Amino acid sequence: MSYLTDRKRVAGLGVAKNGVEHWVSQRMTAVALIPLSLLFIFPFMGALGSGYDAVIATYTHPGNALVALMFFTVLFRHHRLGLQVVIEDYIHNHRRQVQLLILNTLVWRAAGFTALFAIAKIAFTAT
Repeated sequence: MSYLTDRKRVAGLGVAKNGVEHWVSQRMTAVALIPLSLLFIFPFMGALGSGYDAVIATYTHPGNALVALMFFTVLFRHHRLGLQVVIEDYIHNHRRQVQLLILNTLVWRAAGFTALFAIAKIAFTAT
């Protein structure tokens, strides 16, 4: 017995719709985080403990600011995708699931915009 409609059977679409796309996107963000983490951590560790001016000087450099921006963008997307999977797998009440998925998206996007604003403010600050 098949649960697919005739249209989905002809089109080759399963019941999952975009599960593969989600899985690939999460794996791509995980792989992208490896070099981005290293490129973010080393300048940050160099400025850590040197004071406020050293951190500002480090991230006013365009390369470091761009790496930080890419790192946080990919990191927050990866976290959003991972939490979405947890919500979809373990929350069975449909209304609650939709509420949590919307909250998940809003929280991670707000965190992303906050990081974008903070990095842009540091990068464009005249020292």
